[in-house]
Amino acid sequence: MKIREIMTRDVQTVRPDDSIRRAAQLMDQLNVGILPVCDGRDLVGVVTDRDITIRAISAGKLPDRCKVAEVMTANPRYCYEDDPVGSVTELMAGQQVRRVPVVDRNDRLTGIVSLGDLATDAKNDRAVQDALERISTPSQPDRT
Repeated sequence: MKIREIMTRDVQTVRPDDSIRRAAQLMDQLNVGILPVCDGRDLVGVVTDRDITIRAISAGKLPDRCKVAEVMTANPRYCYEDDPVGSVTELMAGQQVRRVPVVDRNDRLTGIVSLGDLATDAKNDRAVQDALERISTPSQPDRT
């Protein structure tokens, strides 16, 4: 099975120069915890609700003045839409991430695949089940 078969298409994005307030409002509206950050159709990062809380709000940044680029994860891990589900679950497990942007072979954003997509659509694959378990295993906290 290929990622294109289970990924979420037509995802909303934000730009690097958007405010984190706009990103948070969009997350709230869409009921999501991550947004791809794009310059045009080119993926340049991802911003999560955790990025906004930990990297911005806890540091005292003002939501209307802080830009997404200041708190996003630049150069995020991504996969290709024609990648096999198994290789993407291994990527997710190895990085302990629950969501991965999906791009085409021209590196243009085409969607996102989440832990939920994998659990719902690939639940009968033992390798997927093993990877989901590894993704969900808590890692050690970063105390630096």
